[in-house]
Amino acid sequence: MPRPRSLTTRQIAAAALAVIDRDGLPALSMRTVAAELDRRTMALYRYVEDREELECLVVDLALGPVLDRATRAPAAPSPRARLLTLLDLMREAVGAHPGILPLAVRHHSNCLPALRWREQLLEALADAGLDAPQRAAALHALVSYVIGELELEHQAAAATATGTATGTAPAGPLVPETFPLLSAALAARAATDPARAFTDGARTVLDGLGLGLT
Repeated sequence: MPRPRSLTTRQIAAAALAVIDRDGLPALSMRTVAAELDRRTMALYRYVEDREELECLVVDLALGPVLDRATRAPAAPSPRARLLTLLDLMREAVGAHPGILPLAVRHHSNCLPALRWREQLLEALADAGLDAPQRAAALHALVSYVIGELELEHQAAAATATGTATGTAPAGPLVPETFPLLSAALAARAATDPARAFTDGARTVLDGLGLGLT
């Protein structure tokens, strides 16, 4: 019998990402990834220590394009423009593989592309004139916005596919006569292109961060 060819961690991460894209995050396991690679489950442990490491590899692979594109992109004319570009790149990366969002949140402190993305956000904030405490608060606000916005966006997409309701559109007990402003806001949001809505929200967050972001 010929010896099975060696695997790389990138191949394993790509197989795991394929499982998530096709079957959803709950389907991810060492067994399903091994099946995707046509290998025995125990064979993966030669390359990946456990589920934790597997998840980190997936996040690194999925978010890697953020760092690559940010590095290749022409210099933005202002710190604000750089921040908007970085936020949009993260949305695109997660949007290509929405099932990885919980993993990206869980491993944000040990995923190299996510760490470098946050470092670039901080560099733009520093160039905008924010001091260290202001940068820390601004970074928290921006990361929280991105996570929350992506969760809402992809919950809405999943709800549309399954016919269930989410908090992004009027539904259920939300009676327009009782909640007229909320009903109007949610209806307007539902009618807005998700990419435009994301950027509009990001601009609103940046507007609230203070001087130096023009």
